[in-house]
Amino acid sequence: MERIFAKATLRKYWEKHPDAEQYLKTWYDTAMSSNWEIPNDVKQTYANASILKGGRIVFNIKGNSYRLKVKFNFQKQWAFIRFIGTHAEYDKINANTI
Repeated sequence: MERIFAKATLRKYWEKHPDAEQYLKTWYDTAMSSNWEIPNDVKQTYANASILKGGRIVFNIKGNSYRLKVKFNFQKQWAFIRFIGTHAEYDKINANTI
C-alpha cells in the first residue's frame, strides 16, 4: 500500500489497549510492504480476513480479540482505517456501510 489513512487511529487505539499494539504494528507494516491489487491478494496474506462489498475488508487482530475494518482503493493503493474495536463492538456496527 502506498498510503494508509490514518496510522494515528491505530496508535490511539493501542495506547488504550496495549495488548493490541504489537498486532496492529505488524498489520500496518505488512500492509505497507504489500502490493495488494485485489481483495484476493489480501486473502493470500491474511487467510482469515473477511471480504465485504465496496473494497472493505475485516481483519481479525490478536486471535479475533479485536476487529480492524479497512476500506481499500486498490487502484490508488490507499487503505482507510474505518473501524478498530473489540469483537463485541464490531457486532454493533454495520460493517457494510462504515
